[in-house]
Amino acid sequence: MGRTIHRVSPHVIIVGGGIGGLTLALMLHGRGIRCQIYEASPRIRELGVGINVLPHAIAELAELGLLAQLDKVAIRTRELIYANRFGQEIWREPRGLEAGYQVPQFSIHRGHLQGVLRDAAIDRLGRKAIHTGHVLASFAQEEGAVKARFKRLSKGARATVSGDVLVGCDGIHSTVRRQLYPDEAGLKWNGVLMWRGATVARRFLDGRTMIVGGGFNNKLVLYPIAPGKGGKQLINWVVTHRMGDGSSPPPRREDWNRRGTLGELMPHVQRFSTPHVNLPKLVKGAPVFYEYPMADRDPLPRWTHGRVTLLGDAAHPMYPVGSNGASQAILDARCLADLLVSSEHARAALAAYEADRLPKTAEIVRNNRKGGPEGVIDEVERRAPDGFDDIDDVLSYGEREAIVKGYAQLAGFAKEQVNRRRPTGMTATGRTTAPARASRRRRS
Repeated sequence: MGRTIHRVSPHVIIVGGGIGGLTLALMLHGRGIRCQIYEASPRIRELGVGINVLPHAIAELAELGLLAQLDKVAIRTRELIYANRFGQEIWREPRGLEAGYQVPQFSIHRGHLQGVLRDAAIDRLGRKAIHTGHVLASFAQEEGAVKARFKRLSKGARATVSGDVLVGCDGIHSTVRRQLYPDEAGLKWNGVLMWRGATVARRFLDGRTMIVGGGFNNKLVLYPIAPGKGGKQLINWVVTHRMGDGSSPPPRREDWNRRGTLGELMPHVQRFSTPHVNLPKLVKGAPVFYEYPMADRDPLPRWTHGRVTLLGDAAHPMYPVGSNGASQAILDARCLADLLVSSEHARAALAAYEADRLPKTAEIVRNNRKGGPEGVIDEVERRAPDGFDDIDDVLSYGEREAIVKGYAQLAGFAKEQVNRRRPTGMTATGRTTAPARASRRRRS
């Protein structure tokens, strides 16, 4: 007869209260693992503009019981259209439930998604588990713990926190990553400048369609991100312009807070034509919009160093093509939470997490640099810069399908990959069922 070993749940320090950090906290809590979130901002604000969250990530949020809350603030994406800059259709496909997935795809304001996660975290973990105004100063590892030192903005004092694991979820400018890699090269800019905004306007097509148009040098992205009244919706728009080859440093820092100007933007808007939207009117109708360079970082050789690891944009910032940044952070959180609850030692869980997620996300980063699924419109522009009479004469259906569907397989959201997922012992509210909790007691 073997003896029963009762594992002690690790205490996890989460640095960063964005989408990745909040999702990780909810998943850890659902598995009975203690955690605390430390966010640098004085409060967790609903920042950003529009993003898409793909079915493989929505499946994870559904297991946390968040579908009803998402439906209140988001749009269930029904269709995606790729077109050239003249509005000529290149590719059209159903998305989400209409494509046969068991869960939807959501187009949503990034801040609204963060708000749903924040409210759920406050409700389930309690307000005392979320510490805002805590700027990470440093961390140090000991034999049985990791200690993090924070500067408290409100009091100017410092706080030291001890835990079994520290997870850097603190974004593209991650302090955790910088301490792990103090000599790392800077951000990689591809020469593209982006303008992003959201405008309340009359809905286009069925009100659930996403359009990506243009080509290698200029792109346009349009999709609704929130329900409205009187036939109007909050419509997210993105316009990009390739300024160079990326050999020079980015002209501006990558953040959500730099406001754009119509004087700079409108010449690029005029390059597009779409039969579905009055684009100049839409852009001018935005109360404010933001601009920043499209940048990422080279994949790291390691995320995990003892009791410290990285997650989301801190681990694998990627170009915003293919709707994958937030989705991959959610998948990171699921993987790490599962391993922490099932592994005998926290350090082993972190190493296994890295072994699973680092190669997958590194490949997505590299593929996004080539254009991701939007490579289909890049290739059409190269072959037919002045438009076409028949798309099949430019790029065959098989060639178009290979680009778009191949990316879905690579990024893990092909329909067969998502629909074959097995139940995990989680209830609709995100609580762990009794059988799942019992799995923490092992026999040797």
